[in-house]
Amino acid sequence: MIAGLLLAAGRGERLGTPKALVEYGGERLLDRGVRLLAEGGCHPVVVVLGAADAPVSGAVAVRNPGWASGMGSSLRAGLAALPEEAEAVVIALVDQPLIRPGAVRALIDARAGLAVATYGGRRRNPVLIAREHFAEVAERAVGDVGARAFVKAHPELVTEVPCDGHGDPADIDTPQDLALLDPGTPDLGGERR
Repeated sequence: MIAGLLLAAGRGERLGTPKALVEYGGERLLDRGVRLLAEGGCHPVVVVLGAADAPVSGAVAVRNPGWASGMGSSLRAGLAALPEEAEAVVIALVDQPLIRPGAVRALIDARAGLAVATYGGRRRNPVLIAREHFAEVAERAVGDVGARAFVKAHPELVTEVPCDGHGDPADIDTPQDLALLDPGTPDLGGERR
């Protein structure tokens, strides 16, 4: 069982509203992220919420009361909520709407203990982490740092998975970022965005 974990707790300070509630292409980023993980082959999908309370369909919602301390506490809350049967987890961020399910499938198909999506040779999200690493990932997730500290500490474990054909890792941090992403752009490869 490969679970999915969507980190969606932030306030979206520079955006002016919680990112989870922002609509892109007629769909909330929260719903897009859940769909990304589910269509990519993850079950169950766990969503960590914080700044915004929102109904979640197709996923288990977990509230992080310490969301304001940064992504690290949300990652810890999400990892703690995963079922024991989950052998690994694919972690995605709510503010990257152009990543498609093929990226998630590619990470799962890599059959690695630590798989990181790359675009243009650069490491980005999502990432897959095997259960054996959950404790150390949680320990290193402090402040606004998620899994990145664990990945940096263990370069020997990293399997890079090219995902250039599975979307774009552009993220939405400001109203300008949102305006630059055109939801009318045709999909590549026939996958829904």
